[in-house]
Amino acid sequence: MELFENTNNWAEKLQPLIDKYKGKKHPLDYENLYQLMVAVILSAQDSDVNINKIAPIFFAQFPNLEILSTATIEDLFPYVSKVRNFNTKSSWLIEIAQILKNDKNIPSNLNDLIALKGIGRKSANVIMREMKVPAEGIIADLHVIRVAPRVGLCEEAKDGNKVEKQLMQLLPKEIWGEIGMAISFLGREICRPTNPRCTDCPIQNECEYTLKTI
Repeated sequence: MELFENTNNWAEKLQPLIDKYKGKKHPLDYENLYQLMVAVILSAQDSDVNINKIAPIFFAQFPNLEILSTATIEDLFPYVSKVRNFNTKSSWLIEIAQILKNDKNIPSNLNDLIALKGIGRKSANVIMREMKVPAEGIIADLHVIRVAPRVGLCEEAKDGNKVEKQLMQLLPKEIWGEIGMAISFLGREICRPTNPRCTDCPIQNECEYTLKTI
């Protein structure tokens, strides 16, 4: 934590990272807000790649909340059986569909999103970022949980909410909307768990891990 403590130029130090990934679409495939919300819920503790494989057939059968609300949990099983915890997630999706009833009723703020089953802060932050609405938090997925402490932005923690809280305390609000996903993309593409490609990193000169290894 030595690098960034007691400094006020967070945005300046992280701007190259934001510039690299700003506006880049989330790896989940989706064509509208309904598909995004469903894909985010299904992807919890699963991989984006796996969800992208099953999504086209699922959305062909259940193209919107109105149709999904008339389905039973058992109706969903053939389409989501390869998804981790598909039984529970099917229950969440049916409940959400019956509550919201129509795609236009999908919330665009953090509190209303996390009030829905299966949507925590991380998922809500992802949805809001893709909706391009003002950020109320910072995405803290598994990549952010791993990379942020490595870079020197926060203390290590297994809980994404704890990592998010630290980042929100340290980073200016004007970069909340992009910085979480930017760190996530960095972790996916460059700052891998083993053999990270530090020379390709846009913030290598500010990274605690890099400075310790040179």
